[in-house]
Amino acid sequence: MSQSNMPLGSKDIKILLIGIAIMLIGFFVMTMDKEEFGFGFLGLTLGPILVIVGIIIPIFALFKWKR
Repeated sequence: MSQSNMPLGSKDIKILLIGIAIMLIGFFVMTMDKEEFGFGFLGLTLGPILVIVGIIIPIFALFKWKR
């Protein structure tokens, strides 16, 4: 049985990249808001929720229980 020197597997790296992509999409959604100073639904609700989800997903990928 050979063990890899990499601390993260390919599945973990894919989850990290998905989380980073969701976070970037959240920032992009916040810039799409047409209200003044970004005070609409996209700038105050949807964008920040996507950014927080994009932060939480990689945290779970890094600190998941090893089985």
